[in-house]
Amino acid sequence: MKKITLAVVLALLFVTACTAKSGDNNSQVSTVEKVEPPVKTINLTKAEFLERVVNYEENPEEWVYLGDKPAIIDFYADWCAPCRIVAPILEELAAQYEEEIYIYKIDTEEEQELAAVFGIRSIPSILFVPMGEQPQMVAGALPKEGFEEAIQDILLKQ
Repeated sequence: MKKITLAVVLALLFVTACTAKSGDNNSQVSTVEKVEPPVKTINLTKAEFLERVVNYEENPEEWVYLGDKPAIIDFYADWCAPCRIVAPILEELAAQYEEEIYIYKIDTEEEQELAAVFGIRSIPSILFVPMGEQPQMVAGALPKEGFEEAIQDILLKQ
């Protein structure tokens, strides 16, 4: 029993000594890299919004959607806890519905004019943009099932 304990202690000391070389820049410690899935949502600036979604400067009186497939637009801020809850849900949905809809994100801190134009007073605010119809705004975080239901009922009409 003493031999096993001594062997374990020596092994731990050896491992600790090998991995804790401070000041030795040539030592290589193997680490596991966290692989992030590719981002499927699309962050928009005002200029990109005017080009891809609606150019409210040229046509301020009428909503004319410029996209070739329906969209969800998430008005968010990095500091917003509910926005951080919604973000991975939107990433999943963007991958799931990649061929059918766009999922755009607008940082209300960076794009304050867009937030003002759309009257964003609370975040997250989600704008559902169907083809050939008026958009529909929902304020607050939705669960994944709520997004899926809105995608089917509003955007894809299934």
